[in-house]
Amino acid sequence: MKKKILSIFMACLLCLGLTACGNSSSDSESIQGKVSLNGSTSMEKFVNALSEAIKEEYPDLQLEAQFTGSSAGLEALASGSADIGDSSRALTDEEKEKGLVENIVAIDGIAMITHKSNTVKNLTTEQLTKIYTGEIKNWKELGGQDQAIVVIGRESGSGTRGAFEELLKIEDQCQYAQELNETGAVLAKVAKTEGAIGYVSLDVVDDTVTALKLNDVEASEKTIKDGSYQLQRPFVMATKGEISKQKGNVRAIFNFIESDAGQEVIKKVGLISAK
Repeated sequence: MKKKILSIFMACLLCLGLTACGNSSSDSESIQGKVSLNGSTSMEKFVNALSEAIKEEYPDLQLEAQFTGSSAGLEALASGSADIGDSSRALTDEEKEKGLVENIVAIDGIAMITHKSNTVKNLTTEQLTKIYTGEIKNWKELGGQDQAIVVIGRESGSGTRGAFEELLKIEDQCQYAQELNETGAVLAKVAKTEGAIGYVSLDVVDDTVTALKLNDVEASEKTIKDGSYQLQRPFVMATKGEISKQKGNVRAIFNFIESDAGQEVIKKVGLISAK
């Protein structure tokens, strides 16, 4: 009799276990399909790394990203042709009035870079402002070589340019020798042009250029977090309406970013957590 009761008990446990397994499909299995992202070229490295890492958690979720610039990405979001608008600047009041919501996922430093041969290693904010507005035209005015300054920047509509000019309060005043449409293009141009100066995301700086100090402060995670390095801006993944109102696979992306794995992606690409 005891054996019979034990057998029935074990059978019930097995049945309950199977029922539970059958009814509890994991979140990973239910999150699938394509999510379209459009926007900042400065966020390309982060978005591509995110696209790869998120497959571990949601193998059936595809992130389809385009990098057309912050303003263009936000326009795509507003028009409904993108699920997420990537912006490397804060949203304007006009964009918010269209129902776009600013979701800051990371903080990026804007690094000032120059050609490796340049002997000038530090600039004040005032000097940098005068370089970009055309008041200072030669490195010798800054204690450097007798060499013309070649001012490189991003194209109109770039989030990096918008943030840079806004932070220095020189909107529509810059005198660029060249305006380039990608972060990588600015890096490459400065690397091969003697006398050049440009601005790029901190995470793309490599040994082909020299990163300038600003007010004697080096751009780094520490100086960005403590606020001593002034040229910094948000990386925004904007949505049309609050995140809670988005479809499941869009919400899953933001959940992943908040997770330890998502925070590790932010760290690996050289960005600062917004948490």
